[in-house]
Amino acid sequence: MRPAIQLYTLRELDEPLPDLLRRVGETEFEGVEFAGLGDSDPEEIRNALDEAGLDAAAAHVGIEALEADLETVAETYDPLDCDRVVVPYLDEAEFASKEAVADTARRLQTLAGRLDERGIALGYHNHDHEFADLDGRTAFDLLADETDFDLELDVGWATAAGHDPIGLLGHLRGRVPLVHLKDVSGTTPVELGDGDLEIQACVRAAREAGTEWLVYEHDEPDDPEQSLEHGAETLAELLG
Repeated sequence: MRPAIQLYTLRELDEPLPDLLRRVGETEFEGVEFAGLGDSDPEEIRNALDEAGLDAAAAHVGIEALEADLETVAETYDPLDCDRVVVPYLDEAEFASKEAVADTARRLQTLAGRLDERGIALGYHNHDHEFADLDGRTAFDLLADETDFDLELDVGWATAAGHDPIGLLGHLRGRVPLVHLKDVSGTTPVELGDGDLEIQACVRAAREAGTEWLVYEHDEPDDPEQSLEHGAETLAELLG
């Protein structure tokens, strides 16, 4: 299992993406998960990754972009050796009923099939609203049951929703190559170690579930530079 950072964490730093990659490369992180490339050319990013000694763990891409022009998405990330694309968010309405979940599952599964033809694996990243109760089962459980693509479990949001991320990781063994390691206090993202997350237990469970990349994310860091350093040092200790 290797440490990476979701670059959304650093979005408030007013720097071009190649410069952000150089920053990350100076830490213990070994990979990055993209949240778009901004104005940067993929070949420029490829060079920046090589110079920083980083790998592309995955890329977050909105479902609208995938449905509108999947070929362009594939061509954008191919030079980066990025073979995993994750839908980062779907609205609460997509999980409001069993029928809505079934429609969402079909929509995502169709994309998974199209991406698989290009050698790209699809994933879906949860927040807390996917854990809405639908007659005794969560929408997230129903989505998992009705699909076979990867699920990028965000253990922080699962915790915020009142669910046990350790049990979820065990249930999703073999389907969670990417896990977001995020801490929360209630429903508020905080620095690792300052919230409710059972961090070490989550890391053990992720390892047992076959996770390849442990991805650090902080949605609202007060100091992105400090959060980058703290996240890198914490994951290095946990994985050391």
